Amino acid sequence: MSRVLARMSALLAAFCLLLLPAAQAPRAEAAALDPFTGYLMAHFTGESANGEQIYLAHSRDGLTWRDLNNGAPVLLSTLGTRGVRDPALVRSPAGDRYWIVATDLRIASGISWSDALNRGSTSLVVWESRDLVNWSTPWLINVAGAIPGAGNAWAPEAIYNQATGDYVLYWATNSPRNGVTKNRIWYVRTGDFRTFTAPQLYIERPGGQGIIDTQIIEVPNSVGGYRYYRASADGHIPIEASNSILGTWTSLGNLSHLGISNGTGGGNIVEGPMWMQFNGRDEWALYLDQFATNRGYLPITSTNLGSVTNFRIRSDYNMGASRKRHGSILNLTAAEESRVLARWGSVNSPVNRIQSYTHQDRYVRHANYDVRIDPNVSPAQDAQFRVVPGLANNSGYVSFESVNYPGYYLRHYGFDFVLAANDGSSIFAADATFRQVAGLGNSGWSSFQSYNYPDRYIRHYDYQLRLDPITDTPGRNDATFRLTS
Repeated sequence: MSRVLARMSALLAAFCLLLLPAAQAPRAEAAALDPFTGYLMAHFTGESANGEQIYLAHSRDGLTWRDLNNGAPVLLSTLGTRGVRDPALVRSPAGDRYWIVATDLRIASGISWSDALNRGSTSLVVWESRDLVNWSTPWLINVAGAIPGAGNAWAPEAIYNQATGDYVLYWATNSPRNGVTKNRIWYVRTGDFRTFTAPQLYIERPGGQGIIDTQIIEVPNSVGGYRYYRASADGHIPIEASNSILGTWTSLGNLSHLGISNGTGGGNIVEGPMWMQFNGRDEWALYLDQFATNRGYLPITSTNLGSVTNFRIRSDYNMGASRKRHGSILNLTAAEESRVLARWGSVNSPVNRIQSYTHQDRYVRHANYDVRIDPNVSPAQDAQFRVVPGLANNSGYVSFESVNYPGYYLRHYGFDFVLAANDGSSIFAADATFRQVAGLGNSGWSSFQSYNYPDRYIRHYDYQLRLDPITDTPGRNDATFRLTS
């Protein structure tokens, strides 16, 4: 009977999507849709040239992680500061919509930490997806703009609130209040991550003590005595509990007994607490970013979050090749895991160039998002693409994803070619999908037939890439290419 009721609850949640803005499901509702089989981590890597972008990692056991997309970023921010940190992964109630919400900040651009804190962006960057694989173009939401004297908006998180039927989206903002300027946690409510309520103060520590990097996890009521637990990067990483997201929270203590702090009293200095429940059992991990020693995440685990003394430091873990900084973890269903691994999980997937048959010293490349064939391409990555399963049809069709602009694909627009970010639409997918066939000018090479205009092929004309019908010998030769490694 409980299984039937769970299925009915999931169906009701899906029906409500037709009537209300989309919202995040509690873990229990998502679990009613399908059992969880794996884990997906979204993170950034540091202050390198591309380090402040969206990276993904996968795990089957929650402790051993493998970088996806060969360690390259999967999404690049094109808005605001053109950098993102602290990404939060969010799932909708029916498991059919996802969001990534991140800090709009790029220290690698040369901004000082003081300027970022006091005169930085008050917006957050948001992406949306229907399948965890194809993501929209990002947009900005100025959540902290209405806070007097706000200097930043950092470390966003979101959790679905059953009491109100929408999300609580919360973050840290440095601003003056009652004569004290410091970081406090603020929140808004939203159903779609586009419109939101006025910001409200959520967490404030006494005196001059600031707070940042708060993350909440929902657990069954029977474990630990509370429904929600939160950890924050202040003091010795306090753990708090409540049965209401916007209600009163109770302090359970901190992690000082493990020699862990955010810089107060020495010890292992950490930030960016990141919760995860192990699939199929009442055990939780709290990952802590050892930023002060550049060692990345360390997991501590517990079988009863109601007592801080239940946590223990783990040594049986492997974070993968890249250093993983402040992020979030999503438990994956088998269907979600299959899609994610099919898209980004292949190891050492080849990087290709697309060589012209008629001008064999020239290769397809992007330049300011236009697409042409050029010799001596610099930087070389402008002429490098991953040949991936077709976005509109993954059986016998391919799409071309840029290596240095992950998430951007070759697509035709008005029969001209551009490099554009995948907006998740069906028309984009169709415009970016092609069938690889024997070369029209030389059968030992290849030609690429349009998915949605099958009478047209990719060809160059005056060195510009176009989508044209092919009717003569010069056209057949110009529509012939070779994929080279």
